[in-house]
Amino acid sequence: MNGKEFLKAVDLIEKEKAIPRDEVFTFMEQALTAAYKKNYGATNVKVVINKDTGDIHVYSYLTIVPDEKEHMDYDELNENPELDEEGNPIEVLEFDPELEITLSEALKRDKLAEVGGTIDTEVTPKDFGRVATSTAKQVLIQKIREAEKNSIMQEFGDKQDELMIGTVELEDTDNYFVNLGRSNGILPKKECIPGEKIEMGKQIKVYVSKVDCSGKGILILLSRRHYGFVKRLFELEIPEINDGTVMIYSIAREAGVRSKVAVYSEKINVDPIGACIGEKGSRIARIITELNGEKLDVVKYDKDPAIFIANALSPAKNLTVLVTDPKKQEAIVVADKDNFSLAIGKKGLNARLASRLTHYNKLEIKTIEQAKEMGIHIKAGNE
Repeated sequence: MNGKEFLKAVDLIEKEKAIPRDEVFTFMEQALTAAYKKNYGATNVKVVINKDTGDIHVYSYLTIVPDEKEHMDYDELNENPELDEEGNPIEVLEFDPELEITLSEALKRDKLAEVGGTIDTEVTPKDFGRVATSTAKQVLIQKIREAEKNSIMQEFGDKQDELMIGTVELEDTDNYFVNLGRSNGILPKKECIPGEKIEMGKQIKVYVSKVDCSGKGILILLSRRHYGFVKRLFELEIPEINDGTVMIYSIAREAGVRSKVAVYSEKINVDPIGACIGEKGSRIARIITELNGEKLDVVKYDKDPAIFIANALSPAKNLTVLVTDPKKQEAIVVADKDNFSLAIGKKGLNARLASRLTHYNKLEIKTIEQAKEMGIHIKAGNE
């Protein structure tokens, strides 16, 4: 491979793997240095690549040390060694003419030489390119994989709990594989909305539930049934939530069936529910479409737990809420005959979602007659 071909290869790696050019050169120099050491048995060598021409040069180097190091009594120095900060003895290594050169000798070769620098001698073999290529290849591949993994992690590392758009490319028994750009995400079929159809080649919105780079590659887990998916859709479709005018207090979801979203605003003149619904229901309609027709209740959060619980049990109305134990977060809800079944919901779903939405562990829903038997008397206006 000549210099021009080498530079083309570097440009290709930079473009396809999104690895900075300087890093690619560093990896190449490290890989070729390892290859030279392995093939020629050298230790103090370094490979330098000309970034403009692609030419490769190998240098043997000697580290410049003070003149006195050549004549030190190392036995005496190591019998009474200096100690480091942790109290451990610092071993003084003997002068090694194969690795080191004294300052006075170095100045004979280079008038600008100084202690700590090096004296370099080019030792590039004529057949180094052929010999080194095979050895360097594996080292380079490993380095590039590491750099690519780090680069992808930087791009996706902060995407956990965020909404992304990707293209569905593959499918197996348990998962869909979604192209997110430089990496693929895994959408388990159990994390899809029940009843929805995922088509190959289609773009879909997904919630990033987990980003993990502890293994050999990066793992990006996706979901469409996570309650966070609903939250991100609200932020996407409703400008007032995105800019903080309207805030989401909590979300409870039974994917594919019903979700409840509690919202509020600290600005008196803002209707948080109206902002979420949109003109003629346009905003909420787009969210429901994305949720495959899932029912969606937008309720108003209130600092008064009794009012909040009553709101959360929508579509039931005319409810009386008695907070029986604020610490244990328990309450009794009394409903008339027209709203009792609505408050509980099919198979208790409405009550369960309201419990999760309000963070109340126990919501006992009673009829007016049951409440009377418990000694709870509701005013006639509620009967």
